[in-house]
Amino acid sequence: MNKVKWLETLLWVAYPLVIFYGLKLLEPRYVALLLACALLLHRRRDASRFLAGLTRMNLAVVASLLGLAALTAVTNSETLLRLYPAAMSLGMLLLFGLSLKFPPSMIERFARLREPSLPPAGVHYTQRVTQVWCAFFVANGTVAVWTALYASRDVWAMYNGLIAYILMGVLFAGEWIVRRRILPHRVA
Repeated sequence: MNKVKWLETLLWVAYPLVIFYGLKLLEPRYVALLLACALLLHRRRDASRFLAGLTRMNLAVVASLLGLAALTAVTNSETLLRLYPAAMSLGMLLLFGLSLKFPPSMIERFARLREPSLPPAGVHYTQRVTQVWCAFFVANGTVAVWTALYASRDVWAMYNGLIAYILMGVLFAGEWIVRRRILPHRVA
């Protein structure tokens, strides 16, 4: 991975910490503009490829996040800025949830990258895992909203910049272990 791509990925993953430390130096509007730039850089450098590479739902999620950043920039509201992780969870919930309504499920899409001829048991399993991720995004988004509205900046940053990522990692690793036991040679 080249240095620019590595920096973009780091900025994207660490956005709660960027907000936390950015607010110590800058007004919320400037931090929001930084997040909007990071989102655009993360998606693509070329605008035509950026738009072509998005489904309608992905485009709606990206537009909503950019809209939240723009509203934050206009209002200079720290609360709106702190709602960004909740908006990310909502966007992921929409992407994963709608993939259950309009298959293949999100996790099935990922599984088919490794196993193009996924058996029916694998399809059923990936639907269940997608449901689990949806429940995670609901819970995570709820906590993210609570921390944005009622918690101190330190608590907000601790949850959204560390604890949420640890929980995602535990869910991801736990699912990998379960998958290896339930579907050993079929959906690894």
